[in-house]
Amino acid sequence: MMLPYCLVKPFVFALDPETAHELTLSGLAALQKTGVLPAYRPPRASPAKVMGLDFPNRVGLAAGLDKNGEIIDALANWGFGFIEVGTVTPRPQPGNPRPRLFRLPEAQGIINRMGFNNHGVDALVANVKAAKYRGILGINIGKNFDTPIERAADDYLACLDKVYGHASYVTVNISSPNTKNLRQLQGESELDALLGALKARQVALAQTHGRYVPMALKIAPDLDEAQIVNIADALRRHRIDGVIATNTTLSREGVERLKHGDEAGGLSGAPLFERSTGVLRRLTLALAGELPVIAAGGIVDGAKARAKLDAGAALVQVYSGLVFKGPDLVRECVAATAGLPAR
Repeated sequence: MMLPYCLVKPFVFALDPETAHELTLSGLAALQKTGVLPAYRPPRASPAKVMGLDFPNRVGLAAGLDKNGEIIDALANWGFGFIEVGTVTPRPQPGNPRPRLFRLPEAQGIINRMGFNNHGVDALVANVKAAKYRGILGINIGKNFDTPIERAADDYLACLDKVYGHASYVTVNISSPNTKNLRQLQGESELDALLGALKARQVALAQTHGRYVPMALKIAPDLDEAQIVNIADALRRHRIDGVIATNTTLSREGVERLKHGDEAGGLSGAPLFERSTGVLRRLTLALAGELPVIAAGGIVDGAKARAKLDAGAALVQVYSGLVFKGPDLVRECVAATAGLPAR
């Protein structure tokens, strides 16, 4: 039987954040192999049909926790309605130099500048094929740091080709602040070219595989009104299936005076909630219901998960909140998004 997270948390927080993350993954991987992981049974949930997929509940795991798909079966025990792995790139890469991950416990925030560290798309696909999980699995794809921005589409297409047959949906990540120039792909002409190439490849792959795999775009929270409208127009024009709002922010509003608050990288957790939810509201309005929005950013309790749905989201994703509350956060959010009191 596993110890409650509240008992484990002090030991986890005594470690360097990335070391704690690595030990958590290795520990869960070991338990996954033994088959003795307990299931965190969520309360009764409201299923949802989004992007043509049937989700058993509206709460998913955001990309970033399991970049290489190494602990999918362990995470499946936590009660998620869906799991997203990655971000993965065509070739393995180490990411940015350490230290590159910082906790801001006073604010329930995290700053990271990981830089898409991962073992490459082939390793991820092998792990996905080995997993027993048969629920909804998203695979998040990106570009290698040394691929010129003008050739970014080549990396996304290479990843799409390899993950298509193993994913329930594919997320195209163009919004990490930790890969140089990546957010340029949110520009009007760059986005139009990228989405056009990806949509054409998606159609071809659907014919090859005999099934249609939805595709979602993950966007940044640091967008103005005109950028949001342009992105919404591009998503509709290219018939993209969904959008995830949002990735981490470059803003330091609310954490300026905290230890590590001035570290470079993307800020996630509770300080991101208002900014990401503002983008969610404006994006939902601009899309006028033509495609669903999956909300991520700042969900550290059930009330914030519910607030994302009230702001227009069809589904929600958590990650940073798990660092502070552990697997019980999933149960709390499932209850809140189903309209039930958390128990």
